[in-house]
Amino acid sequence: MTPEEVIVWARLRQMEAWKFRRQAVIGQYIVDFACFEPKLVIEIDGSQHGSPRDRSKDRIRDDWLVSQGFDVLRFWNPEIHTNINGVLEKI
Repeated sequence: MTPEEVIVWARLRQMEAWKFRRQAVIGQYIVDFACFEPKLVIEIDGSQHGSPRDRSKDRIRDDWLVSQGFDVLRFWNPEIHTNINGVLEKI
């Protein structure tokens, strides 16, 4: 896990009402975090997701996850450091 994922994982584990899994397999994908009730995927993205090619791959992946009934939330690494409370509020 990246340092940002460690931060988010520690906070997600404190959410007693929801059970999150990290590095969860959904279809052919491994997602950073998943809560299967209510079908929520959380991705924490670093700079490697910034290229047009990688953004396109992420869109394909997100579209497939949505087609399976999941909501997908993506956050950039800097958001974790500068606005963790905002990230958690959105989750």
